[in-house]
Amino acid sequence: QEVLVESGGGSVQAGGSLRLSCASKYTGVTSCMAWFRQAPGKERETVATITMTDKTTYADSVKDRFTIAMSSNKRILTLQMSGLKPEDTAIYYCALRGGLKTWYCPALGVEREYDHWGQGTQVTVSP
Repeated sequence: QEVLVESGGGSVQAGGSLRLSCASKYTGVTSCMAWFRQAPGKERETVATITMTDKTTYADSVKDRFTIAMSSNKRILTLQMSGLKPEDTAIYYCALRGGLKTWYCPALGVEREYDHWGQGTQVTVSP
């Protein structure tokens, strides 16, 4: 059974907006959640992270365009994307790190500390 399920991907023209969602069925204590993306031929990269105390961190490439947020019940993670560019085209994944350090997220680029991953959702931005 999948712990994380993403939705909301699709195709949009440059300058447009999309909202991704990730539903969590994790039954333990969540420390951190994040969005990653992987473009064709490139390594997976961190897009944004959020602690359960709502501290957020963004990759420079998406800062001021994307917003990561968590629902009050800690079950729905979202990524609001605006001002989309063709270089944002990728498969987007949500990830969850369990644990009691609810103020802590791994540094951008660190993947090994995440315990669960979604199946990914495709985002395509046309020029």
